[in-house]
Order: sequence, then C-alpha cells, then structure tokens
Amino acid sequence: MASDLGKNDLGKSDLEKEAAARASLKFVKDGQVVGLGTGSTAAYFIKLLGDEVKRGLRIRGIPTSVRSGELAASLGIQLTTLDECQEIAVTVDGADEVDPQLRLIKGGGGALLREKIVASATKQLVIVADESKQVPVLGKFPLPVEVIKFAQALVAKEITALGAEVSVRTGPDGKPFVTDEHNHILDCRFGEIPDVEGLARKLSDMPGVVEHGLFIGMASVVLFARGSEIVELKS
Repeated sequence: MASDLGKNDLGKSDLEKEAAARASLKFVKDGQVVGLGTGSTAAYFIKLLGDEVKRGLRIRGIPTSVRSGELAASLGIQLTTLDECQEIAVTVDGADEVDPQLRLIKGGGGALLREKIVASATKQLVIVADESKQVPVLGKFPLPVEVIKFAQALVAKEITALGAEVSVRTGPDGKPFVTDEHNHILDCRFGEIPDVEGLARKLSDMPGVVEHGLFIGMASVVLFARGSEIVELKS
C-alpha cells in the first residue's frame, strides 16, 4: 500500500483507516466470496485486497455500491453477484458509529441498503474504523434513512415527530443525493438514541422507508485503529 499512498500525505485518521483495513485481511481466505464495503475505510480494504489478488489470492467480490465495484474491477478483483451466490464468507465494511454492543450506524456513504443486504447474507461481518467511530451511545452521527421519493415528505414528517431534525441529503450539485437504487436519503439527527432496537422497529414499520442505517446484531468483529494499535472487539 505504501507504493500507492505516500505516508506523509496521510493524516492520522487516514493512517488509522488504512491500518484497520490492513488488519482485516487476515479474515479473508483463498477461494472465498467476499463482500466489499463502501466508504473511505472500505476503499482502503479494496485497494489492499487488490494487492493480494495480484500476489495470487483467489477470491470473488460482491460490492455494496457501484463505486466499490468500479474500484475493485480496476484492481483486477473478480466480481460476482447475489444472483450467482447467496452466501458470502466474509464482508469487510466501515461504519459511521459503533457502540459497546457492536450496534452500528451506517450509510454516510449512501450505500446502506446494499450494505445491509450484503451483511445479511454474510457469515462474518468485519467492521473496520478509526477510533473516532467508537461511541458509548449511538446518535451523534445523523442516522441515514433511505426513502422512496414519493413518500419523502410524509416520512420526514413522521420521523420529525419522533424527535429528530430531518434533512434531505444533497449532492455536490445541491440536488437531492440519489442512491444506486434511485432513492433519496433523509439524514436524521436524533442525538443520543436510548432505545436503538425500538427506533429501528419504528422506522422499519413506516411505509415509504426502504431501509435505515441501524445495523443491529450484524457485526461479528470490529477492528478499531488507535494510532499504530489495533483493537479487536467481537460480538
């Protein structure tokens, strides 16, 4: 990886993301189907995985977003789909927040729907993150909720009634961000979430909600990088 990224050009957070991604490689074995996450830390993993493929590692990847698929393909990683394979040995992905029970907030990269689908088909979900993502209580990071456009205003009203400040995510052009499945994302600022499971149920029950960014009981291992140290937490 050092040949690709100059260490002097990386900040502390980036170095920690790379370190966590590198540590996750031990969970990938020859011949496996591997889920490829989305986001800045997952991108480090994909690049490192590409290096291993060049050295002879034989795996097939199922990407959780178009951009992760494009990155993987550019590095020579063979891709497959859930149509061809419904069981994934290991997925390596990032997270926006992780609490002590290894419950997650994900979706900052806009791929929460595909990420949750891939995670649900995965035997071992490995989360890689820098230490800033470890929190005592979920909710400091806005909770992403993917919605169909037709129901956007209605869902926003209902989530606001639950106590959140809700905004429609926009892209660089100022227009609403559009997911790979052509939906919009509501970023919902709840503050600390005391009842994670309860909120997840309420959101899932709302007509028009495609998926939310609370990942509960899905992470098998979390790798936090703290400087040069890797902290491994297991469920």
